[in-house]
Amino acid sequence: MSECVFCKIVAGEIPSTPVAESETALAFYDIAPQAPVHVLVIPKVHITSADEVASSHGGIVDDLVLLAQKVVEAEGVRESGYRLVINVGADAQMTVAHLHIHVLGGRRLEWPPG
Repeated sequence: MSECVFCKIVAGEIPSTPVAESETALAFYDIAPQAPVHVLVIPKVHITSADEVASSHGGIVDDLVLLAQKVVEAEGVRESGYRLVINVGADAQMTVAHLHIHVLGGRRLEWPPG
């Protein structure tokens, strides 16, 4: 996916500030944070959204959550609490068509989100 921003980040064509990495996933700081801790966890292979995840993707989704656990530990929000968010589609405000988990924390988060 030559036009995908996240694929370009994985390829090193666009700079990012990495937080954690595994064989199949990358975590980096969001450029427009919505909380004191706002990290994106993405698969290194292009998957358009959670709606496109298939059994052929093996343990990729597992690895995304495991990497998110490393992020919350590294960012110091495991004990205080954090939110994992996966948006799908325009109505959910998904702005990059590449599966990703938002890791949000570092303050009390509203519910429902405002």
